[in-house]
Amino acid sequence: MAGEPQADCLFCKIVTGEVPATVVRETDTTVAFRDINPQAPTHVLIIPKVHYPDAASLAEAEPAVAADVLREAARIARDEKITEQGYRVVFNTGSGAGQTVFHTHAHVLGGRGLQWPPG
Repeated sequence: MAGEPQADCLFCKIVTGEVPATVVRETDTTVAFRDINPQAPTHVLIIPKVHYPDAASLAEAEPAVAADVLREAARIARDEKITEQGYRVVFNTGSGAGQTVFHTHAHVLGGRGLQWPPG
């Protein structure tokens, strides 16, 4: 069922504490943690505690939680001191776009120049 934790989902296991992560922020609806394979000096993932496979399905089903994810992106950028130089918030949707864990997540990237297009 959409929104319910999935037994085979890595990010659901991070939400429950079953899999460790370097958590930088947690709210009632989100968990943010450092990426294990950072692509920039600051690379934090933000996930909703509810399980949806991608940003579009989360936004459709629970728009308030989708807004929480974006709000946390701004807070993390502030905490990481990357707001002035700029940062990127990325949602990959589908394997063709590079999504490898099918639980909605936003990447907050910053701390170096970020070229466009990204690749």
